[in-house]
Amino acid sequence: MIEAGRMADGRAVHALHLTGGGLSLRLLTLGATVQDLRLAGVDWPLVLGAADPADYAGPLLYAGAIVGPVANRIAGARAFIAGRLCHFEANEGRTLLHSGARGLHARIWAVEDAGPDHATLRADLADGEGGFPGNRTIRARFRLASPATLTLDLTATSDVMTIVNLAHHGYWNLDGSADTGGHRLAVAADRYLAVDAAMIPTGPPLSVAGTSYDFRAALQLSGAPPLDHNFCLASARRDLTEVATMTGSSGVRLSIATTEPGLQVYDGRHLAVAAGGGLDGRAYGPRAGMAFEPQVWPDAPNRPDFPPAVLGPGESYRQTTRFRLDRVRTP
Repeated sequence: MIEAGRMADGRAVHALHLTGGGLSLRLLTLGATVQDLRLAGVDWPLVLGAADPADYAGPLLYAGAIVGPVANRIAGARAFIAGRLCHFEANEGRTLLHSGARGLHARIWAVEDAGPDHATLRADLADGEGGFPGNRTIRARFRLASPATLTLDLTATSDVMTIVNLAHHGYWNLDGSADTGGHRLAVAADRYLAVDAAMIPTGPPLSVAGTSYDFRAALQLSGAPPLDHNFCLASARRDLTEVATMTGSSGVRLSIATTEPGLQVYDGRHLAVAAGGGLDGRAYGPRAGMAFEPQVWPDAPNRPDFPPAVLGPGESYRQTTRFRLDRVRTP
C-alpha cells in the first residue's frame, strides 16, 4: 500500500495494487474507489479514473466509488424510517443523491485485509451522520480471479433500524475512446422506471417493449436515448444472475452479474474532465464512460411498492456483483 495523494483537507489517500486472473486493479482508500482496471493484452484502461485523487471531490465525483449508505435518489431528501421522519442533506435541488457530501464516496476507508489478488475495506458510520440512523459498519471485498473476473461483495450491519442501498459507481469505456457511442449494450430487463425532471420515479415499472429503453437485444449506444434510468431486474434480491453485457468496437466485452433487483444505467453525459485529469493523461467529455450501478430501485424508502432498502438490528445486508471481461474478437 502506498500513498496516492492527499485531499484538499489534508487527508491522505492510499492505493492498493491487485493482480489476478489477467486483471490489474488499482484501489483507493478514498471511497473504496476502483481507480484503474486493466485487462492483459489491452493497452488502455477499461474504467475512468482520476490521475489526482483530489479530483474525486470535483469533476470525477462518485467515479469508481462505493456510493451509499443509500445510493441513487431520495425524493425531498426525507423518508420515514421505523415510523420516524428523517431529513437528509439535499444536494441536487430538493433531492438527496448518493447520500450527500458525507456519503461513503467521500470517506477514507480502513484496510482490513489485503493480499495479491484481494482486499477488504471497511467504513464505520455513526448514528445520525447525514441524517441516517444507526451505527453502521460497511465492508467492501474486492477479489480478482480467472477468467478475468472482479467480484465485489458488499455487506452492512446496523444497531438500529435504518436504510441501506449500496452501489459501485464505476464508469466503463472498453475501447479507450472519447465516448462510448461505438459500444453495444444489452440489459436483461423487461421493465424500467420512468422519471420526472428531478430524476425521481414517476410511478410503477413500465414495460420496455416498444420503447427506446428495450435493451433485451443489444443496441449500439450511439442511437440510445439519454440514460439515467433504473432497469427493474427482479422484485427482490436473488441469487447471482447475469444482467447486462457491453461490448466495445475493439471486441472487449464486459459481463455483469448481480444479486440486486435493479441496475441504474447512466450514460455519463455530464462528465467534463480536462486533458491530463484522467488516466494516462486523458480528457473525459460527455458520454466518455457508462456507469452501471447494481442496487435497490431509486427512492425505495418512499415507495412501499418497491423492493425494500430497510436493514434492522441483527440483520446483515449482502450484495454480490461480478464484473467479467473478455475479448470476443480483435480488430
